[in-house]
Amino acid sequence: MKFGKGSSSIDVNVATRAALFHEVTQRLAARDGFALATLNLDHLSKLPENAVFAEAYKAHDLVVADGRPIVWMSQIAHQPLELMPGSDMIVPLCELAARSHVSVALIGSSDEALSGAAAALCHKVSGLEVAFTHAPPYGFEPTGDAADAIFADLAASGAGLCFIALGAPKQEIFAARGRTQAPEIGFASIGAGLDFLSGHQVRAPKIMRMLALEWLWRAAQSPRRMIPRYAKCFAILPGLFVEAFQLRRQ
Repeated sequence: MKFGKGSSSIDVNVATRAALFHEVTQRLAARDGFALATLNLDHLSKLPENAVFAEAYKAHDLVVADGRPIVWMSQIAHQPLELMPGSDMIVPLCELAARSHVSVALIGSSDEALSGAAAALCHKVSGLEVAFTHAPPYGFEPTGDAADAIFADLAASGAGLCFIALGAPKQEIFAARGRTQAPEIGFASIGAGLDFLSGHQVRAPKIMRMLALEWLWRAAQSPRRMIPRYAKCFAILPGLFVEAFQLRRQ
């Protein structure tokens, strides 16, 4: 299903977890790299304002639905998508990597968070190897020389799957560049997922996630940063629902 209009429109091209895991398994086995993005309302609010972000998003091989509103709109349009938040995909993707004898890498956040996330993942996933971790400094540019140095280190590490926790749009821009700089590696952008695993951030309780209230939890945790973000997300909702109804009629 396609979301948005014009040059910033994005096609969610993987509808189910089963389809995603099948595709990732095949690519890991063949050492055929990929870029995986999890589309949410925050991304949709930023894409029309950032041509570099939009171009990077279009370079992704796999795009899934992250966020209840995305799923609701797909249901209205009669093109249903499964909910696949990036944070929920980390452990299952690590299980696929371990079964394929592929090591993983963690990029972003802080050294302490990456260390904690690596330990948590190795505890949860038998046989998993974390081959490389790197926490870029403040002000890191995903298309600069520092990024190219990371890609070189990634390739040398032998990792076949890299989780990126740099926040949007940096993580998606980094992943898109990785498709050419490290073409044998799969890149998955997962936002705050590594911080959740390490305990550096506390994720909303499951009941709030089930009720589509995770945004409220995050806004309460960091109001100065999150409330303006969610205000922009709510502002684009009416137009997106209109587009979904138009797709339904078609």
